[in-house]
Parts: sequence; C-alpha cells; structure tokens
Amino acid sequence: MFRMAALALGSLLVLSIWAVWPNAGAAITNGTPAANIAGENWLNSRPLTMAGLKGRVVLVEFWTYG
Repeated sequence: MFRMAALALGSLLVLSIWAVWPNAGAAITNGTPAANIAGENWLNSRPLTMAGLKGRVVLVEFWTYG
C-alpha cells in the first residue's frame, strides 16, 4: 500500500515538474539584447557599457548586504 502511494505521489510530482519546465526560462531567450548596467561605484575598472562588451562572455554577480 505504501509503495503504491509513494509511486503515485512521485508520478504526480514528475508530471507537475514536466508541465511547468518548458515555461521556466521563457523570460530569457537567445538574441535579445541585455539591459544596460547602471551603477555609481565601479571597482577595478572604468564604467562598462553593453556596446563595449559586445561579443564577449560576461559573468555578472549581484549581491547585497543582508
């Protein structure tokens, strides 16, 4: 009885994840331009622009105090 309930619950979980998964990355698509980065304090560089970074791989790390 327990195995049957666990199998049913696991199947329901897999189906619910599968139904939502294709829409999870809908906000990020290839070919859309990145938003400009705005900020007052730049550490170890001059202020950067998206035009200056075109064609490069960029890692952006956001953090806050808290």
